[in-house]
Order: sequence, then structure tokens, then C-alpha cells
Amino acid sequence: MIYEGTMGMDEGAPTTARLRDVLDRAGRVVIVEASPDEAESAGAARIVVTDAEIADLAGVLALVDGGTGDRCLCSGWPTITVYDVKGEPIACWTLHHQSGLRGIGDCDADLLDGPALTEWLAERGLTGSREVQAELAVQEAEEDQRRLRWLQAAPAELRDAAMEVSNPPGRDLEAWSDRLREATARLATLAQDRFPDGIERAGALLAWAGVAARESTGGLKWYDMAVQQLLLAEGPDIIVAALATDSPSPGRLDGAAELFSSLKWTGAHGKDLPEPLRSMLIGHIQAYGTDPMRFRMRHGYYGAERSA
Repeated sequence: MIYEGTMGMDEGAPTTARLRDVLDRAGRVVIVEASPDEAESAGAARIVVTDAEIADLAGVLALVDGGTGDRCLCSGWPTITVYDVKGEPIACWTLHHQSGLRGIGDCDADLLDGPALTEWLAERGLTGSREVQAELAVQEAEEDQRRLRWLQAAPAELRDAAMEVSNPPGRDLEAWSDRLREATARLATLAQDRFPDGIERAGALLAWAGVAARESTGGLKWYDMAVQQLLLAEGPDIIVAALATDSPSPGRLDGAAELFSSLKWTGAHGKDLPEPLRSMLIGHIQAYGTDPMRFRMRHGYYGAERSA
């Protein structure tokens, strides 16, 4: 049977009225803590909603009418299957990220109150969504702290522009990408204006880039990559000169280790570094480096094969 949420029945924008029309015809609703392709698994937690509770479910499933205009790429869970009074399935919906619903129309729709649905499910024994939300809240707090550390490490002259660069992605990734590109361009212009001396500018940017090297979460965020982009725009001689002081700061050396092992740097300039920079950087990594720094050193970055 073809029913709402599958081929042929999903034209038109999702609305709360459309959702309630389906639930008004329901005899029971089965909610399973699994994606649709795993909803029949015997080990998946599930509840059956009947009678007055169907109206309660309609309340917590209220939508932002019109939908998002897009579809999430994941399969979604829990799976909500609606059966009519004869026991025939008439709709199959999935939750996405505990904040959106698919299957009501031609795109996903945001819930008016995602946390209310999460608690409604948990009160009836389906605690998976609440557990995921708790984990996401912890991750979000950690991400916010990381962004704050990056902002605090920015040169004071660049901090306002850096705040624009660090703004997190929104739902519209294309628009966010355009804003990020513009913000990075403004940051580059400001860096040139506030640090007209290339060696001074490169030194400040290297120290800023060094923050990412000490983050335990690993990998570069979009804002880290913006700083790396500014460094890559400097000539290699300028970068080397910024490190050719009597005692470059540990942060500057951390930034150099991150930059010199990036694919864009090695692709353009190779892995070998001039002396005495090579020996100084290797000594810093051997004494104070992180595990990723030592790993890259052992695998030949900085021309260090024989020094690991």
C-alpha cells in the first residue's frame, strides 16, 4: 500500500492541519526508536499510542507550517507509523535530530516544540531522544568553549572581525558559506591594515593558529581554516622569517607545526624546512608536542624522518 510519507502521497507543503487530519483517522500509532529500515527489529524499543493519547501526540507534533524546503540526508528516527481503525497503515513519519519531522509533505518540517516531544516520549519509556539531546548539549557546550578559546587567542586588533568568522553554520549552508567567505575576506583586509609589516603579521597569525594544535577534539574548524588561509596567502619566506627570531614563542611554533603539515602547504612547498628552523621545530615537538604533532614528525613532515 502507498500511504502518506511514501511515493505518490507527499506533494504539497507540510502543515499541522495536514498532520492532524491524518491522526484524526488513526486507530493506533506505533512509535519505534529506530529508523524505518530497522523498525521491525525485535530489539527496538516501541510504544503503541491509542485513544486520547493520539490527540496528545498531535499536540506535541505541531509543525512550523510550510516546512524547511529541504530534506535531511539521514534516515531519521524514531519511526512513527499511523494505522487507521481497520489496522491499515496510512502514514509513516520520521523524526530528524529531535527537532524536525519528515513524511507530512514534500519536505521536512520543524517542530514547534521539539523538547516537548522529547519529554513526551521519555515519559512513555522512549528515552533515546532525550539521551541524544543531552549528549548534543554537552557537545554544543564544548564547541562553544573551543570557539571562545579561539576568539580569546585572536590578536586584539582582529577580534571583532574574528567574531564574524566564528559564527556557526545555520540551516542554509550556502548562505552561511557566502557569509563566511565575506567575513574571511574582511579579516584578511583588516590583518593587512593593522599589521602592515609582513613578518609581524605572520608571527601574530602563527601564534593564533597554534591554538588549534592544542585542542583535544582534533581537526580544524572552519574558523581555524580561515587563519590558515591567511597564512597560506603570505609568502613562504615571510613565514620562515617570522620564526627566525632568537626564541619564537611556543604558540608560534605550535602554529608553524600545524601550518607546515597542512596539505595545502606541503602541496605547494613540500615537507622539507630550512635549517635551523627544521631543528628548532623538531626540538619543540619532541619536548612539548602533542601526539598528532609527533605522529606527523615521525611520518616525514618538516623533513624530520631521521630526527623522530
